[in-house]
Amino acid sequence: MELTYSNQLSGFDPGKRYRNPEHFDKPEADVTSVLVIGDWPSVVDAYKAAGIDVSVKEVTQVRVVGGNQGELEELIGKLRIESDAIRTLVDGLEAGEIEKPAAGELAIRLYDALDHIRIQVSELAGKRDEFAAENGQLREEIEALKAGQGQEVEELKAKLDAAGVTYRANASKESLEKLVAELSKA
Repeated sequence: MELTYSNQLSGFDPGKRYRNPEHFDKPEADVTSVLVIGDWPSVVDAYKAAGIDVSVKEVTQVRVVGGNQGELEELIGKLRIESDAIRTLVDGLEAGEIEKPAAGELAIRLYDALDHIRIQVSELAGKRDEFAAENGQLREEIEALKAGQGQEVEELKAKLDAAGVTYRANASKESLEKLVAELSKA
């Protein structure tokens, strides 16, 4: 497979496969040749080390007319810092532990939002545990009531058996109480 590494935003050839070199971490499998557009030595070196044929196409720097080159370079620097901070934050999330970024407005805002979510999830987990404990206590109380009611039902059945009164095997406590009450009337 032929692969092109470029950070272009448009002008893609639909018959080619592209990758953004800013996100490069290792050579891809099944690649037979690579075209690197721009100055991306880590991409070039990695594919050459893997024995893959690599071609490099230089990109000419474009000067913006009417803009202050220093301001643009400063803006690009800030964007790179922001991008690096967000990448570090995402890497931390994937590893399961994150630290508050020292720079990058968006990265810091994202961290704060994630921290707020973490706190809310922690509170929900606490409430869930409280409900589970209450649920367990209620189940124990219900079982105790059933056990006590079962003893009362057995006593009622014993009285009816002694009197020779027939009843359904699955009769409710209330129906057994009515039958016992009728015994005392007779």
